[in-house]
Order: sequence, then C-alpha cells, then structure tokens
Amino acid sequence: MADHLDALNDGLAQLHTAVGTDPVVADKTRFCLIGFAGTAEVLQQLCSPSDVVRLVGLATQAGTNFGAAFTTLRDTIEADVAALKADAYQVYRPAVFFLSDGHPTDPAIWPAAYERLLDPDWAARPNIIAFGIGDADAATIGRIGTFQAFMSRGGVSPAAALHGFARALTTSVVRSGSDSDLLLRVPTQVAGFTALRIDQL
Repeated sequence: MADHLDALNDGLAQLHTAVGTDPVVADKTRFCLIGFAGTAEVLQQLCSPSDVVRLVGLATQAGTNFGAAFTTLRDTIEADVAALKADAYQVYRPAVFFLSDGHPTDPAIWPAAYERLLDPDWAARPNIIAFGIGDADAATIGRIGTFQAFMSRGGVSPAAALHGFARALTTSVVRSGSDSDLLLRVPTQVAGFTALRIDQL
C-alpha cells in the first residue's frame, strides 16, 4: 500500500465527513477500522461516525497476514456486539469492507481463520465486500467476498481505484444507514473496478 496510502487515507477522510455529518446515518451506523500487515490491530474502536474528530491515518508495514486480520475481526465483532447489546441497542449483522493490494503471506493459515469468521452457527458472522487492487489475486479476493467482490481494472491507477473504493464505501454506508430496514446496499458497479463472480456453495 506504500505507493497509494495517501489516496486511501483521503478516501477514509471523505467517508468520515459524508457519514458523520448526516445525522440520520450517523445515528444508525457504527464504524470500526482495522489495519493489518504482519499483524492486525484495531485503529478506530467502534463508534458513531459523528463522534470521531479525526480518523487514525493508515501506515505501511511489512507483510500481508490475512489470518491475523480475520482473527482480529472476529474477536472485535464479538466484543462490539456484546457491548452494544449490553447498552440495549438493536444489533444487525455487520458489513465488512475488506481491501488488499497483495497476496496473503500466510497461505496455509488464513483459510482456517476465515472459516471461523464465517461460521454459519455464529449469528454475528459478517457480510464481506472485498476489494483487490494492484497485485492482489482475483481468485482470493473473490473467495473472501461473501456479498460482493471487486478487482481493480488493468490500466486504472491504484490511486484512482482507491478513490472509487472510497466513493463506493461512502455510498453504501449512506444508503444502508438511510434505509428504515437497514438493508446492505452496495453499488453493482464501482469506478476503476470489475465485479467478480461469487459462486454459491
């Protein structure tokens, strides 16, 4: 991500501005940011978008450990759902926007963490919208996406693709949060990306 991190951080800032200033959407949605490289960490604890003064900027590190990302994600969802329910909130299955520009550096490990994240007996398993840019493997991105999956098109710069990702993310959050039924709504076409086919098992 080193060559196009600024574009991603700009896109996240635009998301924060668009969602945090919409009182209807901000009231219905909660936002959390997890970064991963060799390890994974929660960069922004779950909160209302309007409560965030400034998003933590993403930084580059070595590695692309998908297993750490999925393990941290599962643990974070479990804790967040429990906290929300303890505060008497009505909780819906979370939506996860997963973005990577490389191949997993733990190919023998990450599938088990991914399967645990999507355990059909776990009510809080997330809907995942996956985006691959740069050197990401289309087959892997398509496998990770459970709701939709996209791969950046050849000839489109990573920075331009990231801006398309940020616009799609913002549009999805605003549309979903504005809906009285809180339906997950993601554009079927995203600028700079080609939609990947997700086969039902």
